[in-house]
Amino acid sequence: MNAAQLQNILLLCVILGFAAMEFISRRYKANVNATANDTKLELFMFVSLLAVTQPFAIFMTSKLGAWLAPDYKNALADWPWWAMFGLLILVDDLTQYWWHRISHSPLLWPLHRAHHSAQYMSIRVTFRNNFFYYLMMPGLWLAGSLLYLGVGGMVYAVYIVLKLTIILGAHCAWRWDEAMYRVPALRPLAWVLERVISTPATHWAHHAITNDDGVGHYKGNFGNMLFIWDLMFGSALITRQYPAKVGLIDDELFGQEHWEHQMFFPLLQSKREHSALKIGGTAYTEESARQA
Repeated sequence: MNAAQLQNILLLCVILGFAAMEFISRRYKANVNATANDTKLELFMFVSLLAVTQPFAIFMTSKLGAWLAPDYKNALADWPWWAMFGLLILVDDLTQYWWHRISHSPLLWPLHRAHHSAQYMSIRVTFRNNFFYYLMMPGLWLAGSLLYLGVGGMVYAVYIVLKLTIILGAHCAWRWDEAMYRVPALRPLAWVLERVISTPATHWAHHAITNDDGVGHYKGNFGNMLFIWDLMFGSALITRQYPAKVGLIDDELFGQEHWEHQMFFPLLQSKREHSALKIGGTAYTEESARQA
């Protein structure tokens, strides 16, 4: 069994494990109110990321490397595994933090908006985004470059499984961190974990529909695998609470955007009056609602 096969088997087990907990805990039935529009967006984005975007980025970085820097192929192959792992954290997770953060700017928001338009939290939201959000993600291309430079396939597989386990857990309808806040003996562990990795409490706050309750923090908590970046760069909020509602206020007021516009903007554009998914459109925010 090669590294890619092991990675895929482990990821399938992780996904099935979190999915089982969503149903066993009844959190999925109680909280996930997905429409057919949501399902199409999430399914097509999941398939496109795994079957198109990631393989394309790895293939192209390999070809470009062979063309532009043939002497550097496998240049990092003799590095110890821990150095390769640390380099992946910097090249992939740190750059994804900044990519995520700048994607909340007016210019790039249309490419990330789909991730926040879900009115529920679940592992099914994890890869919900615009097609070009992932295609343009620097970390995906930089990680492909590291593979060309000789970062071990098994090291990359372990990194991806660990990262996606954390990210899936942060979106999961089953809030695995909740018990740690209730049990006094586990609170020291919770204190450490919530400052190192993304947890449901910190990441759900990022998906909140409002910041007015002191729990929501959609202008921060950008970390994907590691929450350390938010602490380092001043975007962290830790409350150990969960927002009452998630989603976008413009969808609540004007109706959900069509999945095709969310996935393929700017190639396809919205017809809705208040929409960021059309050229010249702007996001409708809490501030907009107050001024209306």
